[in-house]
Amino acid sequence: MKLSINGNAVEVSAAADTPLLWVLRDDLGLTGTKFGCGLGLCGACTVHLDGEAVRSCQTPVGLAAGRSITTIEGLATGGKLHNVQQAWIEQDVVQCGYCQSGQIMTTTALLRKNPHPTDAQIDEALAGNICRCGTYEKIRAGVHRAAELAASGAKKGTE
Repeated sequence: MKLSINGNAVEVSAAADTPLLWVLRDDLGLTGTKFGCGLGLCGACTVHLDGEAVRSCQTPVGLAAGRSITTIEGLATGGKLHNVQQAWIEQDVVQCGYCQSGQIMTTTALLRKNPHPTDAQIDEALAGNICRCGTYEKIRAGVHRAAELAASGAKKGTE
């Protein structure tokens, strides 16, 4: 089966009903996407499928064939961190870090649709992403900072 992961074409020999998570982690060695609950409830396994945040533990790899898959490893480009990754560092969001790849992937999808979300919109978008350390205030601050970085980058591009 042919997949497009982080802009690269790859061939995998997994059954179509195998969860995408296991193909990413076990077959391709992309371990930034985490296994959390296995039920699609915690968000640790979030990746983008054609730009939409999906739970890879519940997404059969067969549904991903021929579509664009982006993992946490694919966010940084040209040696430059994605705005959300940079914001997470600046805001010191991470405590244990286990859930953060899912938090970041969900945030990047949110900001693509809504570049300036309110606190309520952030809370709603990230409600399905569980942080056992409780860094929700820092996560929200990180989302706002990522929006600022994106806006300042857009302004620089138009000058």
